[in-house]
Amino acid sequence: MPGTCVIGLQWGDEAKGKLVDILTEDHDIVVRYQGGANAGHTVVSSGQTWKLSIIPSGILRDGVACVVTGGVVLDPAKVLEEMDGLESRGIRMEGKLQLSDRAHVVFPWHIVEDRLLDGSLSGGGAIGTTGRGIGPCYRDKVGRALAIRLGDLYRDDFRARVEHVVDFKNRLFSSWPSGTTAPLDAAAIHAQYATYAERLRPHVADTNAFLLDAVEQGSRLLFEGAQGALLDIDHGTFPFVTSSNSSGVGVASGSGVPGRWVNRVIGVVKAYSTRVGGGPLPTEQDNAIGMHLRERGREYGTVTKRPRRCGWFDAVAARYTARLSGVDELAVMLLDVLGGLDELKICSAYEIDGRRTTQFPSQIADLERAVPVYETLPGWPDELDTARDEHALPLHARRYVDRIAQLLGRPVSIVSVGPDRDQTIIRDSGSARRPWHPLQPANA
Repeated sequence: MPGTCVIGLQWGDEAKGKLVDILTEDHDIVVRYQGGANAGHTVVSSGQTWKLSIIPSGILRDGVACVVTGGVVLDPAKVLEEMDGLESRGIRMEGKLQLSDRAHVVFPWHIVEDRLLDGSLSGGGAIGTTGRGIGPCYRDKVGRALAIRLGDLYRDDFRARVEHVVDFKNRLFSSWPSGTTAPLDAAAIHAQYATYAERLRPHVADTNAFLLDAVEQGSRLLFEGAQGALLDIDHGTFPFVTSSNSSGVGVASGSGVPGRWVNRVIGVVKAYSTRVGGGPLPTEQDNAIGMHLRERGREYGTVTKRPRRCGWFDAVAARYTARLSGVDELAVMLLDVLGGLDELKICSAYEIDGRRTTQFPSQIADLERAVPVYETLPGWPDELDTARDEHALPLHARRYVDRIAQLLGRPVSIVSVGPDRDQTIIRDSGSARRPWHPLQPANA
């Protein structure tokens, strides 16, 4: 039973949504297993653009089940907004979408807490969150006493639980040093979320049981990672990370499906680097090159619309996350964005305090001092958007992809040269063993 996982290997925004949409054709179930409404996927097909946040990209295909598991935190208003938008464009939800009754729910107090906390850390310490309450919801999940899960919205004591949490949060916010906020109204929140619950009821299920039954029956599962592995709460660039395990190590814990059922892991990278929010980006280009990448790549957040910071491809970081996530093969996305540049650079090592290394630092202070060591490769003037096989790519574009494969120690099986589904070069297993398969890792 083939189980496939798609993992972003950078700081998110690697065009995973497009790849999941393409791979869905060969799978029965698409699973979203971590994150929340702070993640965004964009899929372009036949001239139509779809922007998704929580609902898996597989929802655009008929005959495919889409599952949001207990590792995700759900804002019911955002889920319903997304569902309504899809249904208004002819995408059916009934019988296709399941939401885990174990998923923790984002409430108004989480959004208030997100704003107050990030505001109190301004002046260098702010994480740069999306302000959607994701981190505070995960915080309450771990703290347990104030957590409310989706299944709890259907319990007789739901109102009492909301009143208990609101009483605590109002007392907390009233003493917050970074400003005041209007008291939360427990009755109004309960009434609003009870309405959400009724609309979501047909989709709420025990997704653990559903998925475990599915794998034992031979169904083909596609696991859709959100954000990127460098934002992993345990293994990323802490504290400038998200609040969940966004690397490959989070698949089993977030979905409830043991790792033994995943036998193909695809690591997704952009052909360059981007990042939103705070934290170091060693290869950042705050110059004309960075502007070229931002404008050609339309590097603005799907969810937040914030401009993304852009820079050269960082092979040190991506090799670390490829190893961390157990990646078998690579997908190189947005290769077309590099067109028109005379020369390209790839960071193949760091210098930290005068010492050269190909190991990604575990401490943020070391990463902040890292000076990238670049290799320079020739660029190409050609537009790539009409290429449909690797031989249609310019020689220098093929060599650029070759070098990424060599530095990361994994074969490249997929290359994207535009946003549409058909602007994708997918190599079969035979061709993937030819030039884009690395003969040795970079530091061998």
